[in-house]
This record gives sequence, structure tokens and C-alpha cells, in this order.
Amino acid sequence: MVVKNSPFDRFLLVLNGLFLGLGVLIVVIPFGYIIVASFMDPTVLLNRGLSFQPADWSLEGYRKIMGNEAMIRGFFNSVLYATGFSIITVLVSICAGYALAEDSLVGRKWFMTLFIVTLFFGGGLIPTYLLVRQLDMLNTPWALIIPGAINVWNIILARTFFKGISRELKEAANVDGATEWTIFTRIVVPLSKPIMFVLALYAFVGQWNSYFDAMIYLDDPKLFPLQLVLRSILIQNQAAPGMIGDQQAMAELKRLSEMIKYSSIVISSLPLIVMYPFFQKYFEKGVMVGSLK
Repeated sequence: MVVKNSPFDRFLLVLNGLFLGLGVLIVVIPFGYIIVASFMDPTVLLNRGLSFQPADWSLEGYRKIMGNEAMIRGFFNSVLYATGFSIITVLVSICAGYALAEDSLVGRKWFMTLFIVTLFFGGGLIPTYLLVRQLDMLNTPWALIIPGAINVWNIILARTFFKGISRELKEAANVDGATEWTIFTRIVVPLSKPIMFVLALYAFVGQWNSYFDAMIYLDDPKLFPLQLVLRSILIQNQAAPGMIGDQQAMAELKRLSEMIKYSSIVISSLPLIVMYPFFQKYFEKGVMVGSLK
């Protein structure tokens, strides 16, 4: 049976398509510009803009970055921090979410109230810094992995997802003699892949793009994540506003900064671009179930 859309429905579909197309262009055009600019000679880019002639292209920016030991070390540090942060976030979120989804949990409403309060009120930067220092986590990877790993919004998403799992399924497992731990590990967790992948993706992206916490808690350059290394390199290669002197040196600094800027954005985005296709099939389902039910 073919359902015919009314003229108004067709108008809404066309309008929706236009808005979606505009949204895609808003994302794709700047990213495409960055990719093309990262392969260009910075002098040509500064003087003439984008060029698609092979003679104007150069891999100098990528060579500069890949030859920088701090960049390589920062890249692997970021992978370590983001992966560890994601694992802990997912473990805490699904365990807390599963417990809070059970009506039999004593004090469940009080726990939820306490969690929700923290969404609106926080101690701020200074108390958090003092706590991290008292726990002897300053200048260690744990300062970036532990403090933000417990995210109340992620716990609420996980709780909502677990609420949607059939109670009859768990009751049948209970009748067969399964304990709560067996039900959780063998039934609930395998069914929870969509929300687990969504939480892992949120946590990984958030930690990967973060640099402020590292700037506050880390002093050792060997522990710096990639984003903080990029920030340091770009700041060092910028000419000071009041600097007068050798114009050639200033021009070279500007050229170097431009060359590194676009190449570093592409390299720092690669892990996220590679990850998303593998997470995509779970992403839609996890977001919709965890947020709308």
C-alpha cells in the first residue's frame, strides 16, 4: 500500500531536506577547507588563498609535525588519557545506571536527588584543585582520568536505557537461578552495547579535545596531551603584537604558525574520524533510547 503525502507534507519534507543540506554544508565546507589548506604551501595560502595546482601543494606541515617528538608523545598521551577516561566512565555509568533503574534499590530516590543536585551546583575550580592535590594526583595521568569520569548525565542516560529492558527477561533468569551479578553480566551488558558505545564516544571525544585540565594539573611536558602540545606550539610560533625588528623573522614565524595550524587540526581529528564509522550503527539507537524513553 502506497501512502501519498499531502502537499503540506511534501513541503515539510523539502524544507527538512534544505535545512539538513545546509547543516551538512556548514560542517563540510570548513573541514574541507582545513584539509586542503593543510596540504598547501603556507606562503601561497597566505598570499593567494586556496589553490588546486600541484605546484602549490606541500607536505612540509606534516613533516614538521611528525618530526616533532613532543607531538608524537602528546598524541600517545591523549590516546592513553581518552581511552582510560572512556573505560572508567562507561563502567561507572552502567553500574550506577543499572542500580538506579532497579525499583528494589533502597534509597533510590535520594541517590537520584543527590546526583541531580550536582548538575546544578559544583565546588568550582579551586576546591577541585585542592582535592586533586590532597589525593596526590597532581602531575600524574590520574588527574585527567579520575575527576571527570563520573558524569551524572551519562548515569541518567544509562538508567533510562536500563529502564527500557524487559523486566520479564530478568524475572525469567531469576526463576532459572541466576543471581543479580549473572543477570547484569550475561543478560543486561550484552543488550547494552548501544548505550555503552554512545557513552564511550561522548567520553572519548570530550577528553580528546580537552586541554584546560592538563594545563591546570600537569607540569611535566612529557605528560602533556596532544591538545596542550598544539596550544604551546602555536603560541610559541606567534609573533608578539608589539614586536618590532626583523620583518623577515616575523614573516617566517607567521608562515610557520600557518603551516602547523591546519596540519595539526587534521592530525588531531583523525582518531575521531576513524572511530565514528565503527560507532555509528550503535550511536543512533543509543542516543534515541537513552534520551527519549
